[in-house]
Amino acid sequence: MGEGKVSNPAHVLIDHALALRWDAIPEAARSKALTFLHDSLAVGVAGRNAAHADGVLAMVRGWGKGETAGVLGRPGVRLPAPSAAFVNAFQIHGQEYDCVHEPAVLHPMATVLAALLAEAERGGPVSGEQFLTALVAGVDVAVTLGIAAPDALMFFRPATAGIFGCVAAIASMRAMPRTMALDAFGHAMAFASGTMQAHLEGKPALPVQVAHAARSSLDAIDLARAGMPGVVHPLDGPFGYYALMEKREELAAAMARLEQGHRITEVSWKPFPTGRAGHGGIVSVQRLMAQHGLTADTMESLEYHAPPLIHRLVGRPAKSGMEPGYARLCLPFLAAVTLLRGTVSLGDFQRGRLDDPEVLGLAARIRVVADGNPDLAAFVPAQTRVRTADGRELVEDVTAQFGSPEWPLSEAEHLAKARGCLAFAALDDRDEALADAVGRLPKSLDAIAMLRASGVIG
Repeated sequence: MGEGKVSNPAHVLIDHALALRWDAIPEAARSKALTFLHDSLAVGVAGRNAAHADGVLAMVRGWGKGETAGVLGRPGVRLPAPSAAFVNAFQIHGQEYDCVHEPAVLHPMATVLAALLAEAERGGPVSGEQFLTALVAGVDVAVTLGIAAPDALMFFRPATAGIFGCVAAIASMRAMPRTMALDAFGHAMAFASGTMQAHLEGKPALPVQVAHAARSSLDAIDLARAGMPGVVHPLDGPFGYYALMEKREELAAAMARLEQGHRITEVSWKPFPTGRAGHGGIVSVQRLMAQHGLTADTMESLEYHAPPLIHRLVGRPAKSGMEPGYARLCLPFLAAVTLLRGTVSLGDFQRGRLDDPEVLGLAARIRVVADGNPDLAAFVPAQTRVRTADGRELVEDVTAQFGSPEWPLSEAEHLAKARGCLAFAALDDRDEALADAVGRLPKSLDAIAMLRASGVIG
């Protein structure tokens, strides 16, 4: 443990999750829980058409039969609960469109929501308040683990920290006995996995790691329910989470923030279906187009000077035949698409558009430059520098990320994103029903029945 030692952080986090009640959660956090539930459900529906999503569904059907839980965007499809958790988590994260907590470098809703949907369908009904409280609790726990790790990622936190958030969320939703919940939290360490190698190579194993975390959280819960004791120090033990998966920890400061509101209020939307590290570049190019008339024809070269994390995450070159997952994490491709099409949308990652020679030719003149920022988790400040064909130099500063708490989506922008997601899955006729179901959820006695009535989940 680091400076300011915390006495068994697993106890602190589980006690926090078990003690949380909807009527004690501030209105700002309640509102964000509903907002990001709606966002994540819509993104998961769109994920039915993500690359490899059909293959993932076919694979999990081979794991065994059952019709316990539904799948987002696939009306009529029912699976065993662990299988549904796997598919739903893959679909939520499969297009890099799900919300993110930037300081933690973590996508908390992909795992936590998928796990809660599956657990809520395989047991007795849970109220909307119970479901939403569990969401807040799970995000609190996963993000706390993330912000307690101040160094660059080695393992993939949305999966490795995510599974602990899932277990805490389920414990909250089911009001599990404390001892059982702690055992489940201990078992989560046995299943925690997922490295940054998939990110480095831009491979679809990223959403697979998230899917594995959601599914395995149910296994951790079931082992505890079966009476198997879990490890007592899954986070701070000599072979626990921080010793194995992070370079160091600052848990005391992160834990202290549990008394200062809820982490769901710090989550950011993804306005574009790309790696979050590419968003600043996309917006800055849009502004240069609007303010200075920049076009693909007038751009000679473009450099995005940004913190080392941005260079590491999206500084790769565009190339012919790249996977959608690679392209979503390639700022030269994303900036080129923006210059040619005005924005980046879900349809830009289909095979024909990925191999567009005009996009690839333009992307060859775009690069990311690391600026030496000592903050290894920083997304901003950044700066786009363009040299035009007529010799001008254009500069656009990026001081905040669009979709962040400092620059949130408006209600209209949020709803437009949700509509676009449902349209991508050919379920745009369910748009109003989904928004209505989420809005009514706090007063519902059966959260899953309410959400299923929207028609976006089997």
